[in-house]
Amino acid sequence: MSRLPDPEQEPVPDPDPAGRVLPTRPGTLVAVGLAALVAGWALRPVSIALQGTAPRVTWVQVLALALVAAILAAVAWSTYRTLQARRQRIAAHQAVNRLVLAKACALAGAAVAGGYLGYALSWVGNEAELAEERLVRSVIAGLAGVAIVAASLLLERACRVRPEDD
Repeated sequence: MSRLPDPEQEPVPDPDPAGRVLPTRPGTLVAVGLAALVAGWALRPVSIALQGTAPRVTWVQVLALALVAAILAAVAWSTYRTLQARRQRIAAHQAVNRLVLAKACALAGAAVAGGYLGYALSWVGNEAELAEERLVRSVIAGLAGVAIVAASLLLERACRVRPEDD
């Protein structure tokens, strides 16, 4: 149980007094990816038990994930060119928006990658009629999730401010 801070005591120091946002930790991405992998692996048996059939993975899902990864990569490249290569400034709210987008998409991409790869693992060695189709499309969707993570981390890195900047 936590208690309210005593006004007579010194305040607890901020972990980062400069107010900087720390980079996304790889351990966080791995933990999210592994949790989603287990959930994706469990999806097939649970779905069969509840509905009698397993979900299909369509090319629309795969292409949508690839489009998200491509958009993130384009925003990362644009941000890098503006902030790092040309040494120009962007509005503070735009920088924060891009950084928040990068952090959120990195976590979501890890969850998507883990979920689809877990679902693909559930089809390995299965002799069902559409098992191979589901396996291949799930693996490609999982790779698109990994691409989302990579593009997000590149965008996050592009948002870094040089030490001499305010």
